[in-house]
Amino acid sequence: MDESKPDEPTGSTFLFPVESGHIMMFARALGDDSPIYRDDSDELTRRRGGITAPPTFVAGAAQFDPDWPYRPRPGVPWHGSGAGPGTAPPSSGAGTSMQAEQHYQYHLPLRPGDVLRGERSMGRTWEKDSKRAGRLKFSEEITRFVNQRGELAVTARRVRVITEHPVEN
Repeated sequence: MDESKPDEPTGSTFLFPVESGHIMMFARALGDDSPIYRDDSDELTRRRGGITAPPTFVAGAAQFDPDWPYRPRPGVPWHGSGAGPGTAPPSSGAGTSMQAEQHYQYHLPLRPGDVLRGERSMGRTWEKDSKRAGRLKFSEEITRFVNQRGELAVTARRVRVITEHPVEN
């Protein structure tokens, strides 16, 4: 059941600089040693037009978003330690909040020197019944990354689910 109009603006925008060191460290964290992520002089890198960011690189943009709610902040309760399921915001009841899906659509390669403007908007919302967790509330968040030339570079879609109540083992 679709309960909202897609693409309702949230007013959240932020800048995300794409730097060669960040690209290299992100690729290393993934365990990908391809030269296209670090070596300008490599033949494959040159054929591809230069160093390019890995496919899920924009996930790191959250660290540049001052409003990103899942980053720990001193003196603020954190809703996701990694030790177990995250807790839903108090306004949503006593359930569990978790990321259900993540999708990336690349329109252009990301290169060192790009400065992306992340523009966040809400997508669809819907609900579904679950035997173990009660009513499940799903919501999409769409982030469009536009480069310094005004070109759409990446569209990211995140789906979050909040359960009506915690699932017992």
